[in-house]
Amino acid sequence: MSDVIAKISGPVGHITLNRAKALHALNTQMCADISKALLDWRSNDSVKIIVIDHAEDTRGFCAGGDIKPMAISGQGDGVEVRKFFETEYRMNVQLFEYPKPVVTFMDGLTMGGGVGLSIHGSHSIATENTVFAMPETGIGLFPDVGGGWFLPRLGGGLGQWLGLTGARLKGGDVAAAGIATHFVESKVLPAIKEMVLLGDLEVLEAMEWEEYGSFIKQIDIINACFEKDTVEEIFQALEDNGSEWALKQLSIMKTKCPFSMKVTHRQLIEGGKLETFKDVMAMEFRLANRSVARPDFAEGVRAVVVDKDNAPKWEPAELSGVSETDLEAMFAPLERGELTFL
Repeated sequence: MSDVIAKISGPVGHITLNRAKALHALNTQMCADISKALLDWRSNDSVKIIVIDHAEDTRGFCAGGDIKPMAISGQGDGVEVRKFFETEYRMNVQLFEYPKPVVTFMDGLTMGGGVGLSIHGSHSIATENTVFAMPETGIGLFPDVGGGWFLPRLGGGLGQWLGLTGARLKGGDVAAAGIATHFVESKVLPAIKEMVLLGDLEVLEAMEWEEYGSFIKQIDIINACFEKDTVEEIFQALEDNGSEWALKQLSIMKTKCPFSMKVTHRQLIEGGKLETFKDVMAMEFRLANRSVARPDFAEGVRAVVVDKDNAPKWEPAELSGVSETDLEAMFAPLERGELTFL
């Protein structure tokens, strides 16, 4: 059976992720299938609403992109991984610009590419089972799929905290942070989904949830420590704060890829200034193509996915070793002949 099931049901174009053994991790074909369905249904007047969900009885909505083949391609000629990013990012832009309501049920693990699939539409529904994270700095990457757009627009230092540390938000916290648009308990989710699949969006507007998430207890520290001009200043601010929570964040960041943290910090600052989502995605496309060719990405995938020793050896190993020249090169315009996705 296909990894993506796309069908029209009454007034709804229904997309279901169906790769349960891989927690619905996205590959190029899955992104292409979703993109094609969105394109077909865009001009179909009988389709009023798009619904995206995942096959039942799995704990993940979408665990992200399928990174192992990406690492192999990135260390080779890079053709396949560039094709993946081109296809995935085009899908992200489609969702962001879609002229019809797009309702995503992010019931379960929602990380990386799963975030890009779920939050750019009009309605994203979290449940107590939802676990959100952008953990890319732990594998030598950066929070892509539009992270440069939505993270800096969360306000304060929240986006930098999530992007740099890979912190997880659970349940209602995902909506409270402004990432999901709605929260509903999973026990009533089937009834809610049934109504949406009949074309009823009013049921979503009637939902209420806790306004503030558990992270609000630390929001003053997050804003004071993560709204800084450099990653080094963030490190120092956390150390100076000295609280148990701040020192824990510092300890977590010291395990992340130094180069990736530098890229991420600048990505979110630059993304916060850019005026269109397409501009952000063009920036991230440049960053993605270059990041996967770096040894840090292959090492991160080895440590987390292949050997699972969680002991990556980053190059460089410290923030002080990151060259500004190398960092500038990551953000430079694409060379002639490199792929573009728009």
